[in-house]
Amino acid sequence: MTYRIVHKTTYKYKYPVSVGNHVACLTPRSLPHHRCLRNELHISPSPATRNDRLDYFGNQLSFFTVQEPHKRLVVEARSEVRIDDPRPWPKDSPPWEEAVRSLPEEQSAEFLEAYQFIFESPRIRPGPPFASYAAQSFTPRRPLAEALLDLTARLHGDFRFDSKATNVRTPPEEVFRKRRGVCQDFAHLQIACLRSLNLAARYVSGYLRSYRASGRPRLVGSDVSHAWVSVYCPGAGWLDVDPTNNLVPSQNHVTLAWGRDYGDVSPLRGVILGGRDHTLKVAVDVEPIDA
Repeated sequence: MTYRIVHKTTYKYKYPVSVGNHVACLTPRSLPHHRCLRNELHISPSPATRNDRLDYFGNQLSFFTVQEPHKRLVVEARSEVRIDDPRPWPKDSPPWEEAVRSLPEEQSAEFLEAYQFIFESPRIRPGPPFASYAAQSFTPRRPLAEALLDLTARLHGDFRFDSKATNVRTPPEEVFRKRRGVCQDFAHLQIACLRSLNLAARYVSGYLRSYRASGRPRLVGSDVSHAWVSVYCPGAGWLDVDPTNNLVPSQNHVTLAWGRDYGDVSPLRGVILGGRDHTLKVAVDVEPIDA
């Protein structure tokens, strides 16, 4: 399956911005089953400088500076991504306690990469309430992959999608109390639960295909940026789960970037001089160009 993706962000400022320094994380990753064939970034007003580089996690970032006065900033990323059949969900996996024990002991590059994702991050603080909730799924000696699917299903059933209940800085503790939020919140919450058991879990940002035209059920999170969770399982690698929709990501999920939490992979961030109040509009279109 090949997708054409357009991600357009528009800022409108009340007063002119004289200088803006920004970072865009809008280039899909290339993986064994998932290849970014093309990516273009269109910026208006045209930036005075622009530099592209990989961040610590291997995500492609674009740094740019707009130096002319402006009351409107438009950043549009256009991409094409080819997704092949993802590898199947593992039939067997080690007990989750063995995964916890092995992470700090194994010194291979793969384990060391995973180990960094068991710790607290700026937006996710593990704690006893999250561990207690997760323990209902991660019972003694239960296979990690099986427990992960159970936790994903429970989060989907216990929490309600509500776009007005939270904002981009709502902590997982508040989401846990309110029992509602959006895909970013559910990803943060599931990661908090997993890290509270000392499992390695990372935040994945990306896109979802919409099925409006075909009559198939519309997945929650399509037509906007989406987020899900990836968990390291020894012997099987990274396992992705989508708690918002209670499913395993497949050809409908386009991976953009990953990090410790949303703060590492926000699509667009920066610092401006001027502007004061502003409005923000984000539009995402994921269009299959073959079937």
